[in-house]
Amino acid sequence: MTKKFKFVTLAATAVLTLSIAGQSFAATNPFSDIANVPAKDKITALQNKGLVQGVGEDRYFPDATLTAAQGIQLIVNALDLNIDTLRFFKEPHATDYFPKADDNAWYADALIIAANNNIGLPNDLDPNKTWTKEEFTHQLILAIEQHSNLPMIKIAPVEFSDQDEVSIAYDGSIQRALVLKIAELDQDGNFNPTDDITRADAAVLIYNALAYIGEAPAPSAE
Repeated sequence: MTKKFKFVTLAATAVLTLSIAGQSFAATNPFSDIANVPAKDKITALQNKGLVQGVGEDRYFPDATLTAAQGIQLIVNALDLNIDTLRFFKEPHATDYFPKADDNAWYADALIIAANNNIGLPNDLDPNKTWTKEEFTHQLILAIEQHSNLPMIKIAPVEFSDQDEVSIAYDGSIQRALVLKIAELDQDGNFNPTDDITRADAAVLIYNALAYIGEAPAPSAE
């Protein structure tokens, strides 16, 4: 008979030590390269919570782009996703869920956690692919809706200048993100869905998402 067992090395507490860039441990000093970044306060707040880390001792690289693996790590950290209560018949590997993954890569645990928390990641996910703003927003909204027990609300669609550039598959998620004030339009009324998402962009979305989760009313009992 196959014995069930749990792999405690995949606990979310271990994941929190990883950088979203997958290259360093949490910075102990304020970031020195975000002084002129509009999202400075939000990035700093997330750093203080241990949800974003720098590369090296004190640099955040706000304009650097985010890969799928880095984005997933950030979502896992922010929503405190874990597999603490699960038992496995065999040791799980990232490639069990995402064939393009590397089981020895820094992101492997995050992918296993994400897959077992059903946040809607595609099976053909390429962890090393740079995510666009619409891709990250879509996955963040799916993860929030799956795990934050928020009330269902009716929304009036938001019109914005470049909405014709949004992929049909992501349109609903982006609309919800805009209505809930998780996502923001730029000064020209654009969402810029196909732009590569930067670390600063991702931090803003995560900060706004956590703010919404904290302020949202609990679902009414039926």
